[in-house]
Amino acid sequence: MRFEDELLGHLPRLRRFAHALARNGADADDLLQAAVERALNKRDQWEAGTRLDSWMYRLMRNLWIDTVRADTRRGETFVDPDAGATVGADGGQEMAVELGNVGIAMQSLPPEQREAVALVVIEGYAYREAAEILDIPMGTLTSRLVRGREALMARLGEAA
Repeated sequence: MRFEDELLGHLPRLRRFAHALARNGADADDLLQAAVERALNKRDQWEAGTRLDSWMYRLMRNLWIDTVRADTRRGETFVDPDAGATVGADGGQEMAVELGNVGIAMQSLPPEQREAVALVVIEGYAYREAAEILDIPMGTLTSRLVRGREALMARLGEAA
């Protein structure tokens, strides 16, 4: 399979991860675009036969870290988490409200917990794979995941 074709197949998952990192729809779309552009420019650095999705998650995460650092240096602040875009889906009004609550709860998590939850809970990665993507020890991933899940449950319990 060609690099570009495989990359296209991963776009929906990459977009969800970008939203989990950025907390804001416009920033997430910008992050996704930058990640795809960088991947296309650096495709020679990807080793054929390895997982393109893991490579892309790591690339996107590193871009996001660079973006946050640059924003911090400029003294800019992020949009209030409650003002961010919510995750929506076709369906009834109740489903949209519940998905919005989940989106807001995800946005309230610290970045490290949000990354862990996004990769394991939303994207379905095994703990070991998620730890490799984030370049952290398994124990660190596990503790971030536990704290993230607890915070989500507490936040969603308040919304009910």
